[in-house]
Amino acid sequence: MSTGAISIVVVVAVVLAAALIIRVVRAGAGRRERALRRRFGPEYELNVAQHAGDTKAAERELEERLRLYGDLRTEPLPGELRERYVAEWAGMQEMFIESPEHAVTGADQLLARLAHDRGYPSGRYEEQVAALSVHHAGHVQGYRQIHDTAARAREGRADTEELREAVVHARPFFEDLVRPPHHGAPTGTKTARQHHHGERRSESGLRKWLPGTGTGTGHGHTRFGHTRKGGAW
Repeated sequence: MSTGAISIVVVVAVVLAAALIIRVVRAGAGRRERALRRRFGPEYELNVAQHAGDTKAAERELEERLRLYGDLRTEPLPGELRERYVAEWAGMQEMFIESPEHAVTGADQLLARLAHDRGYPSGRYEEQVAALSVHHAGHVQGYRQIHDTAARAREGRADTEELREAVVHARPFFEDLVRPPHHGAPTGTKTARQHHHGERRSESGLRKWLPGTGTGTGHGHTRFGHTRKGGAW
C-alpha cells in the first residue's frame, strides 16, 4: 500500500473515531438531561432560564445540588407539631383579612421554620432553598415567590393582589412539607396498623384545617382565593 493510501486510511479512521466519540458524548449528555428533567421537573426549566439558556451551566448547578443534598435525611413532623403548624397557617389566613403584609411576612417565616423542623439547612436562605429544590422540586418555587414578596411587602412595594398570589402559590409547598409520611413500620405488625391509622386521622385533620380545603366541591377543595370568612387564601 502506498504512502498516500495509508495516509487516507489513517485520516478516515481518525474521522470515524472522532464521530464515534461525539456520538457517545451526545448520548451521555442526553441521558444526563433526561435524568435531571425527571428529577427536577419545572425546576430544570427555571434554572436554564436563570442561566440565560445556558443548559450546560444549569445542569452543572443542578448536579451540584444533587451532590450536596441528594442524600439529605429529613424527618417527618411529630403529630402535635404538625397540627400546630396547620393551625398557625390557618391563623395567617385570618390575619390576611386585616393585614396582608404581616400575613405574608409571617407565612414566609413559618415556612422557613417548617423547613428547619423537617431537617433542611437553615443557616442561609439560599442553602435552604437549594436543598429543598432537590426534594420538593415541584413546589419550591412557591417558597421563593412568597419570600421575595415578603421582602417587597416590608418595603411597601407589594400590592394586595401580589400578596394574595404569593400565598396561593406557597400553599402547595406548605402542604408538601406538613403532610404526614406515607410509610411507617413494616406492614402486618400492630405498630404498623396503629401508625397508618394515625396517618389517616392526621390527613383528615390536615384537610379540615388547611385554608381552601373542605367539602365545598366534589373534589374536596374550594377555589383558591376564597374562604368562608372572605379571606384571600
